[in-house]
Amino acid sequence: MAVYTEVTDDELAALIADYGLGELLSYKGIAEGVENTNFMVHTTKGAYILTLYERRVDAADLPFFLGLLEHLHARGISCPQPVRNRAGDVLTAIAGRSAAVVTFLEGVWPRHPRESHCQAVGRALAELHLAGDGFALERPNALGLEGWHDLYERFASRADEIAPGLGTLIAHELAFLDRAWPKDLPSGVIHADLFPDNVFFIGDKLSGLIDFYFACNDAWAYDLAICLNAWCFEPDVSFSAAKARALLSGYQTLRPLTEAEQAAFPVLARGAALRFLLTRAYDWLHTDRNALVRPHDPKPYIRRLRFHQEVEVAADYGVEASS
Repeated sequence: MAVYTEVTDDELAALIADYGLGELLSYKGIAEGVENTNFMVHTTKGAYILTLYERRVDAADLPFFLGLLEHLHARGISCPQPVRNRAGDVLTAIAGRSAAVVTFLEGVWPRHPRESHCQAVGRALAELHLAGDGFALERPNALGLEGWHDLYERFASRADEIAPGLGTLIAHELAFLDRAWPKDLPSGVIHADLFPDNVFFIGDKLSGLIDFYFACNDAWAYDLAICLNAWCFEPDVSFSAAKARALLSGYQTLRPLTEAEQAAFPVLARGAALRFLLTRAYDWLHTDRNALVRPHDPKPYIRRLRFHQEVEVAADYGVEASS
């Protein structure tokens, strides 16, 4: 179970009282947590998620993350809503960690996404991008192109331990992206990590989006390319053109891509694949075998990257040309 920091019954009861959430009934750690410690908390007033922010999260970014949730919720996006304590604060501290309490969203994430899931996610992503307009705070993307170089330097000498030739592949791809990465695309708030386990459904209806702790300001089409990588490849890492068409059409029903975004989309897809290859490779090489969370295998993202390297135009993904 991914509980990095333990909380005592007395500590939690005091926190719940400070939030005016009634009496504590039960709580348990949530195994899916990777970056932070999360508890499901049941009180006499309902169900909530308590998040303790671990050392990989910069405390200076927390006002952005929590403020964004309030901003999006006020504009109709179904996402966790931060709960304010009696002092009116969304941030608190418990067990030596900064912490926040947010509302609980009902639903389950799709273990085997279908085309209908992809269509709904595409539309939800467009809604998120449009709803983020006007949010006062900004957060640069620390895992953008410059960050990829910095991260690769931290494990370059060991890259071939994951797969023969991986170091050369990454170095060549970084050099290509330095030349080809698009600039001045339509941009704003992006989720930057909208994988299936961050999207809840009740039946066939999308019920909410969670885990905004990579959210930042960047190109909207790059966020869409992240989703393409996350949702449109089968378990054997073969590309599903049908799922891609569903995802992209769902997005474009609300926010059609510009000609510049369409032209850049194959490069954005390559960059999105490289971003997750790099972070997963780093974690694969630096996570202790006895760690609470098993790191994601980076090798499927090698195959995704090689696939994207062969794509020349956005139409190959199912992007409809601008009229």
